[in-house]
Amino acid sequence: MQGGVRLRAGASKQDVREKVWDYLEASGLAAFPRPVHRRIPNFKGSDQACCSIKELDVFNRAREIKVDPDKPLEGVRLAALQARKTLLVPTPRLRTGLFNKIVPPPGATKEILRICATSQGIKEYSVPVGLDGKAQVDLVVVGSVAVSEKGWRIGKGEGYADMEYAMMVSMGAVQEDTPVITIVHDCQVIDIPEELLDDHDLTVDYILTPTRTIKTNCKRPKPQGIIWHKVSYEMLEKIPILKSLRYREKQTGKDVTLQDERSDLANANTPAVLNEKAMAENTRPQAAMGSAQMGQHYVESDSLNPRLGGSGMITTVYVGNIPPSVRVSELKCALREFNATPLRLNWQGAQHRAFLDYKDKATAESAVSSLKSLSLGGNTLRVELAKNQRNKGQVEINSEK
Repeated sequence: MQGGVRLRAGASKQDVREKVWDYLEASGLAAFPRPVHRRIPNFKGSDQACCSIKELDVFNRAREIKVDPDKPLEGVRLAALQARKTLLVPTPRLRTGLFNKIVPPPGATKEILRICATSQGIKEYSVPVGLDGKAQVDLVVVGSVAVSEKGWRIGKGEGYADMEYAMMVSMGAVQEDTPVITIVHDCQVIDIPEELLDDHDLTVDYILTPTRTIKTNCKRPKPQGIIWHKVSYEMLEKIPILKSLRYREKQTGKDVTLQDERSDLANANTPAVLNEKAMAENTRPQAAMGSAQMGQHYVESDSLNPRLGGSGMITTVYVGNIPPSVRVSELKCALREFNATPLRLNWQGAQHRAFLDYKDKATAESAVSSLKSLSLGGNTLRVELAKNQRNKGQVEINSEK
């Protein structure tokens, strides 16, 4: 047992976290930001631990590195920038996508690179990388609250590092042999009971501390992708890009049933719901075919909602870059999947675009957030609030739902 952190028999993951956080604070090892509780803890000597990454072949060979935005990993981010490697940093809590690529200004000085490696620099010198950004990550660096010499890791309890890795697997951004490194203080290296680990937990291949470099030779497999039956509706709402990945995987035939969706599926098989689905399927192809044959715009309104005319509250969302092969039914299916069904859909397939009307600006902005990184027919769609909030002279077709 390293560093004086002692666990009682039967300790839970949260017990481990609390013990490590308490020890770092009580022993004077904790560093800004404090208190370290409920964080990936920063510690005295983190810069020294980060600098040792330069001695690893896996770092020197890597061209594209993903490093978490935690404070104790700042030195790794700086080392990557100084070595002119492509640096990807996950967006905070995955709210606006998966990665930001740090792009220092031309001729950046050492001081500017140092700023780029900080949380402020990540905001000021980064560009988002979407699902079609073709990221190929050669090395992953994560923070930890505790880790064992066997490579078993415990994070702060929110699951973001595990989810980020699983999402990278789903995107094809990491391979089975992509090495994972963590940076911790010596006291954070402890014996972790194997029974605390779950199949979604990320393991590590190297542990860097202020005094040691540990190669774990971990045999436990890393997550093979997103385990959808452990994803909740709440997590799906918090992480918009997760919706895009789920839609993609569903299109390939994978089972993407959510944790709290099984009971919903059982309820969905009642006769009333099945009849409703059958009616919807019978009416949609006719409307889509008719609009295509006539060469007209196709506008569908929800008959259960108030008429749109004369309302000053309606806000329109523009959807562009729609491939010619995509049909309106596919867009409607995606909108339902992302819980972004509009009051009215104005399909302009010949112009490779559509307009979605929502009841107010807040609902429209939520839809834009949910639909970011949505891909149909091989194209990532362009989704934003429309400049023109009204489109005149189109035909309305009431849909049966």
